[in-house]
Amino acid sequence: MALKDYFIRCYNNDCPREAVYKIASRWSDGVISELKTYFLCCAECLPPCFHEARRKQAVCRLVADETLEAPGIYLIQRGSHDYELQRLKERETELLQVAPDSSPTAM
Repeated sequence: MALKDYFIRCYNNDCPREAVYKIASRWSDGVISELKTYFLCCAECLPPCFHEARRKQAVCRLVADETLEAPGIYLIQRGSHDYELQRLKERETELLQVAPDSSPTAM
């Protein structure tokens, strides 16, 4: 099966839907930089997954020279590199205005 045809399932354990969002933080050790993925999720699971990712990032311990930004929401675009993904800052702002529901039951 070609990667473009591969079904990317939402990380939420009981969710059968396809993931359309990547929740990730920009991480760097001072030399290289990449997106650290917390969740791949569908639209319905986005709010609790986003809030859980922010909770996880807040308690993450870093070593000298490491940086880890707050999690962002990215639109999954098949065949694209992380640096090409569209960040949805407006959606992040909307979700930050709402109190977290319950934590996702992710893997």
